[in-house]
Amino acid sequence: MNTLFVTKNNTTIHAYKAGDGDNKVLLIHGNGSDGSFWKPLLDHCPEGVEMVAPDIRNYGKSKGKAIDASRSMGDVVDDFLGLIEELGWENYHIACHSLGGSVTWEMILKDSTRIKSATVVNPASPFGFGGTHGVDGALNFPDGEGSGGGVVNPDFVARIKADDRTTDSDNSPLNVMNSYYWEPPFVPKDIDVYLNGLMAITIGEEHYPGDFTPSDNYPFTKPGKYGPLNAASPLTKQNILAELTALKSKPKVLWVRGGKDKIVSDTSLFDAAFLGTLGAIPGYPGEDVCPPQPMVSQTRHVLDAYQENGGSYKEEVFENCGHSPYIEEEQRFRDLFYDWIS
Repeated sequence: MNTLFVTKNNTTIHAYKAGDGDNKVLLIHGNGSDGSFWKPLLDHCPEGVEMVAPDIRNYGKSKGKAIDASRSMGDVVDDFLGLIEELGWENYHIACHSLGGSVTWEMILKDSTRIKSATVVNPASPFGFGGTHGVDGALNFPDGEGSGGGVVNPDFVARIKADDRTTDSDNSPLNVMNSYYWEPPFVPKDIDVYLNGLMAITIGEEHYPGDFTPSDNYPFTKPGKYGPLNAASPLTKQNILAELTALKSKPKVLWVRGGKDKIVSDTSLFDAAFLGTLGAIPGYPGEDVCPPQPMVSQTRHVLDAYQENGGSYKEEVFENCGHSPYIEEEQRFRDLFYDWIS
């Protein structure tokens, strides 16, 4: 496995690279991670396949100006299209995880004619993360409350900034990983690599978790202007269903999800509204005012519409896995994925 750096527009994108061949694969990581999380694939790259796993801007070793959330994931998409241009790829597959799903839906919108397929692993809903209800992704409140930088646990952020590698608190990054990234009691053999990847996030109001402002609406914060979590808010994604279904060229989609995922779920423990139903965040106004986000149901609704309009998708459920089935059941995922891209 090699590394490479590409600098464009005052932003340097770092990526891991494995293999060589005509079958190209772009691997897009999720939040709280970096490109090293694709180690289970990068270490077992098949013959004839070239894989590149970049760090999203200001994750891992990628550095640049703040992500402009008003462009949704546009800044990240532009970074990766620039990387693909530098690599000279004429077409490629995408595999993504979690927050990388938000990037991938928009990669498809921007570059559908060159994308051969997309494999979305526990992806963020096409309508964004937090702040919506119903399968059509309607906003709970007009300013996107329930999403963005303000819904991240501040103690977790502080512990990343302090490089806390202990297990002293439920909010310690290592404990968060082992509680939510995969289904306990599973702990991956490369846990130190993954912890390093999590701890390499650039912290700050313009980066992670991003800026936010107070609101009168639950959970009393609304998304700001900068950073990946604000870019993942639903405010810029209200037309995505129409845009995806209107594409003339529709790459095939493989949707892989863990049956025990606690992060991307219809009952997500990272959704402020669902936490409100559990009494974990005070002041919850009730499900009639602020319903939880049905993340999995939203993705299925969008993919069904995508298929009805000429696209195709296949759903695979790893029943005993949590948020990271490609790490939790490496060989099963590799067999599935390599057959898919062949």
